Amino acid sequence: MRIQRQLSNTFKRFFESGKAGGIVLIFCTLASLALANSPAGEAYLGFWRLHVAGLSVEHWINDALMAVFFLLIGLELERELYNGELSDLRNAMLPVLAAAGGIAVPALIHFGLNGGTPTQAGVGIPMATDIAFALGVLALLGNRVPASLKIFLTALAVMDDLGAIIVIAVFYTAELSFAYLLGALAVFGVLLAMNRIGRVMALLPYLLGGALMWFLMLKSGVHATIAGVLLAFAIPYSAKEDDAESPSHRLEHALHKPAAFLILPLFALANTGIVIGAGWAGELLTLNSLGIVLGLVAGKPAGIVLFSWLAVKAGLCRLPLDLAWRHVLGAGLLGGIGFTMSIFITNLAFAGQPATVDASKMAILCASLVAGLIGFAWLKLMGAPLASDPDLDTMDFEEEPE
Repeated sequence: MRIQRQLSNTFKRFFESGKAGGIVLIFCTLASLALANSPAGEAYLGFWRLHVAGLSVEHWINDALMAVFFLLIGLELERELYNGELSDLRNAMLPVLAAAGGIAVPALIHFGLNGGTPTQAGVGIPMATDIAFALGVLALLGNRVPASLKIFLTALAVMDDLGAIIVIAVFYTAELSFAYLLGALAVFGVLLAMNRIGRVMALLPYLLGGALMWFLMLKSGVHATIAGVLLAFAIPYSAKEDDAESPSHRLEHALHKPAAFLILPLFALANTGIVIGAGWAGELLTLNSLGIVLGLVAGKPAGIVLFSWLAVKAGLCRLPLDLAWRHVLGAGLLGGIGFTMSIFITNLAFAGQPATVDASKMAILCASLVAGLIGFAWLKLMGAPLASDPDLDTMDFEEEPE
């Protein structure tokens, strides 16, 4: 019997915000590149380096505002685990293993080219998929692709970002202060107790505790954005689909537009101001840049398709009935759009090395552009659903009433 997949209102909102947010990100990236290479470039780049309350404007965006973005990722992951594609183990195996392949193969490609060199730290850069851009490109295709592909790519991107978060926490930690780290974990424990034992449903105590946890995590040496993910899993969640009274649901709903139209655009403006010198094309041929480009453009689709195929052949899961392997390949190609998370990891991997950071960012931008264009073209030509089904092929996204 054909499995009918229903898209939740929260997922519709998430997907639609990704479509609009992707367009805004493109505009901000182009504007940042133009300003950085204009006569006002020095003043523009200098603005992001201004110090406010002990941190530069760029650091406030990367360490504080991005913690809010990571909070949204955590809330989305929690929803997927309770009510989404990841709530059923057999359904979850496909995107989980696909994400594992999309992390492992690009990392191996970069390591194969850069192992034992000063740029080995960049191994995490091609691991990540940018949710906003990937879903934005897929949204442009509308109903020409199956509904299951949209769900598969979302679950894959969420798990991919979880993998990137783990990589950041484990491998890109500066000097560790156990006292501050234990303090942050103690606050997390208190927040969990408020949820599980105290049944506190008001959001304010969790947000105040989250701010304290962020500060302690910042001081600990572990990247402060990890506090956002931990906070997401401390906030009460209702297993009832789209429960408007759930604090988690209310916060996720409130964060979608600020994340898509404020946090990520500011991140793009602050982190893509790259001065393009005469030899920028030659920089793409360095081992680090090649590792990033090949990892994203070739490694991502190869890893996603290979691990998905192995999982299906092993009987761990199966493809949704309206998907073919050409759709999985299309998702893999879009998975090569690294952008936000890749740039984020670049800043951590090559801190204090501005030339390497800029070269890596240029490689990320070029690779993400190529991956997005190829993925869009492939799915436009080959992405039609396997069979005609009015519920799947003509599904449209309706606005949820406020």
